[in-house]
Formats: sequence, C-alpha cells, structure tokens
Amino acid sequence: MEYRTLGRSGAVVSAFALGTMTFGAEADEAASHAILDDYAAAGGTFIDTADVYSHGKSEEIIGRWLAANPDLAEQMVIATKGRFPMGEGPNDLGTSRRHLRIALDASLRRLGVDHVDLYQMHAWDPYTPVEETLRFLDDAVTAGKIGYYGFSNFLGWQLTKAVYEAKAHGWAAPVTLQPQYNLLVRGIESEVVPAALDAGMGLLPWGPLAGGWLSGKYRRDTQPTGATRLGEDPQRGMEAWGPRNARAKTWDIIDAVGGVAEAHGVSQAQIALRWLVDRPAVTSVILGARTREQLADNLKAADLALTSEEAAELTRVSEPDVEPYPYGVKAVEQRSRSIAGGR
Repeated sequence: MEYRTLGRSGAVVSAFALGTMTFGAEADEAASHAILDDYAAAGGTFIDTADVYSHGKSEEIIGRWLAANPDLAEQMVIATKGRFPMGEGPNDLGTSRRHLRIALDASLRRLGVDHVDLYQMHAWDPYTPVEETLRFLDDAVTAGKIGYYGFSNFLGWQLTKAVYEAKAHGWAAPVTLQPQYNLLVRGIESEVVPAALDAGMGLLPWGPLAGGWLSGKYRRDTQPTGATRLGEDPQRGMEAWGPRNARAKTWDIIDAVGGVAEAHGVSQAQIALRWLVDRPAVTSVILGARTREQLADNLKAADLALTSEEAAELTRVSEPDVEPYPYGVKAVEQRSRSIAGGR
C-alpha cells in the first residue's frame, strides 16, 4: 500500500480509502466488519463515512468495529461528513453553526470516539455564510473535536472563497476536497483541480468506477439486470443507464480501459483506479466496495503500474468535452505564455 499526506496536513493516509456508503444498506454489519478487516489487513488506514449514510447506521457499524479492534483503530484515520438532512426540520440540515454542532456531536456518539481526524462539509450551503461555517470548524479544531476539515462537491469558486476567507481571518485552513472524479467524469479538471492545486489541498475522489461502468460489467445497448446497482435501478442518479449508453464516448473509454486491462492480465476496475490515483492533486481514492471480493480486486490496483503510453492513451480517449471558450485549446493558450517571451 502506498501512503500520502492528507492534503496539506501532516497526517498520513493510504492512497486508497475505504468508502462506507454501502454499510447498513447494501452490506449488513457482518459483511461490513469483514470488509473493514480485509481493508486493514491490506494496509489501508483511511475510513470515510457520513452521517447521512444509511441514516447514521454506517457510522454506528464503524464505531462497533473500532471498539472491537482497538489496536487497528489506533492506526485508522477516520473521516465523516455533515450537511445533508438528518431530520425533517429546517435546522436539521445545512452548514450552519447550529446544525453542525448537533451533527458533529451525533457523529462522534455513533462512532464511539471523542474526535474525528477529518470532518467534511458534504456540499455547499447557499443559505449559510461561509464565514459562519468556517468559524465553527475552526472552533471544532481548537476544541479537539476534529483534527482537520475539508469539503465535498464544492465548485472551484466555492473552494477558493472558503480557502481565502479562512486565511483572511487566521482560522484553520481546509486540507481536502472530495469530488466525483473518474475516467467518465473529468469536468472538475477545468476549475476544481486547479483551485485545489493552488490551495495545496488533496483530492479524495468518490465514484472512481463511475457506479460500476468502468469495471466492464455492462454491455453496449444491453440494459443491465440482476444484482448490480444499475440492474436494480437503471435510472440511478448521475449513473443512469440511458444517457451514458447513448453516448458513444462512454464505450470508447470502456473499450480503452479493457484493452489496457487485457495487456496487464488484470481487471478493468484496477486499470481505472490506477489511472485515477496517479492524477494531479489526488491524495486518496475512495473505494466503495459492496463485497469482500470487490474490495480485494480493487486493492490490487495499489501494486499496478501503467506505462506512460497507457496512461496517456486513457487520458486522451477520456478527454472531457468543453466549450471553445473558456476551456478550449485556444482559450487556454490565452492564459499561458512563454517564459522566454516572443510574439
């Protein structure tokens, strides 16, 4: 297992994190604990959860595993999130000081700990002034309830605003951003990745296999059935079958991943994960395995190395479609210059 610092912090985490959205939903407690056992045995040290995952059950399952494995718990970096609704009231969501105080304390109780290493705002809140959120997070750091904080699903301007508001007030700075990022979803490279690099923040990509699309389990024009996420729900959010199947580029990317996988004699999932973990600013890729078998296969990506030619081909075939301005080639050229000058 490879290890990296958690963004700009001094904390060290494994390059593959264990995402636990499936705990309490697609994986029961026994299966979840077995996945945690396997992850720890492979050298994994970074567990990511959220209060909203299975309405708190994911945190509770992790908490019981931590309590039963104190030696392993000492080595784990624990991350959770707050922001989404945990009740029906108008103050049961958001990033206000009122909601976050209650949400953080509840997460600590469910996890059975007195602090978490990383507390993340699960999304931007358009109603709460960012200064209010940042002041709460700074207070939580000072109180020892959280070690560091970060964001998830922020746009580039939102990230930059938060970074510089924290700096202007002398508050603790954010260290990470958790965005959706994979070979099928690369739109963040236009604004979000540069903002993270500018701020020295680490990326924690979620959805690295694009909801299973990059694992090679689906076939063109054949709607999936059975015990897969799209088989159970073909209209599943951003991963919905219809729109992606209709896009020729989806299958060009999947075919390219398959070709590299065949050359290495490994699964397509491993190739997609290896490409992502090597991208600029990436600290740790979040694996969302439903089973021990999926986790075992995914973790083999840690020992995989792509040639520069293979990585370049995957990058080329998955190049995101952008408007000519402001992200097209000519527009990008306008924002760069030769250090040597000239016309």
